Amino acid sequence: MIYPEFLKQKDFIAIAAPSDGNRKETDFNRLDNGIRNLKDMGFQVLEGALIRNSIKGRSGDGKARADELEAFIREKDVKWIIGAKGGDFLMEMLSFFDFDSIRKHPVWYQGYSDNTGLTFTITTLCDIATVYGGNFNDFGMKEWHKSLTDNIKLITGERIVQNSFDLYEDGFYDQPTGLEGYVLTKPVVLRQASGEEGIPLTGRLLGGCLDVLLNLCGTRFDRTAAFVEKYKEEGILWYLESFALNSDSLMRGLWQLKEAGWFKYAKGFIFGRPAFYEENYGITYEEAVTSVLKDVPVILEADIGHKAPSFTVINGSMGTFQYKDGKGKLMMEYR
Repeated sequence: MIYPEFLKQKDFIAIAAPSDGNRKETDFNRLDNGIRNLKDMGFQVLEGALIRNSIKGRSGDGKARADELEAFIREKDVKWIIGAKGGDFLMEMLSFFDFDSIRKHPVWYQGYSDNTGLTFTITTLCDIATVYGGNFNDFGMKEWHKSLTDNIKLITGERIVQNSFDLYEDGFYDQPTGLEGYVLTKPVVLRQASGEEGIPLTGRLLGGCLDVLLNLCGTRFDRTAAFVEKYKEEGILWYLESFALNSDSLMRGLWQLKEAGWFKYAKGFIFGRPAFYEENYGITYEEAVTSVLKDVPVILEADIGHKAPSFTVINGSMGTFQYKDGKGKLMMEYR
């Protein structure tokens, strides 16, 4: 596993838009404030040409998005590239993206949701660690949540233990100025659906947004079976979260990935809080998951995904996750 160089003071951070870009005044306020925040911390920030564009859910056509990202990767001073936004159509740029560019110039790529299309493929195709963490605009809130501070600590090479947060944001809220923080209203309570409580789960971390992973499965960008075979001695500690999968689509999707060989060496599964979930046939989220993933530890409602705040997860790192009494903690090693 290749770990890109961690950030230092005065290093360059680049904002790219491989999925959607910003389109509203509040988005621009948040973007601009995020740039100021990171500059105030001593970093230099570069804007991609597409990050202030949004046309039919895209910052530009697929080739333009791939070109923007590759240009930043080739820029030797850029150490960290962050996706501007999520969206629905990142997969279009994969057809034009030259993965050799990042093989030759390993750099941290970060994002979540639709950015799974890059965080997952860069790690599984190139053996380069990536960051499943906030998109750039998360850094634009006026008062940072601890999760963002943890993100900076990790990207600068500090070894920390991430502990479950106290409260989370259950839903999506308007931001009148664009600078608002998370609306934290519900207590964080993890559940262990299977496996013995208190026994640490250890393996090489891999995962992302299930909605996107299902689109990747079986395409020419899917080398997951070979990746898990390569790292079978350590095994894979999967972290997964869903955006809009209902009970039947979640069950079918997990079945598909299992039959494609993705879960062959799974040491355990950590599921984040689902953003939208509909119980068809009266099937709960836990029932949907455990009906497919049998005889392996499963943790639910973890601090991962669309219901903020979230852990910063290093794809490809060796992770240890421990659950006890409704809380969890994540530790990562870079080997």
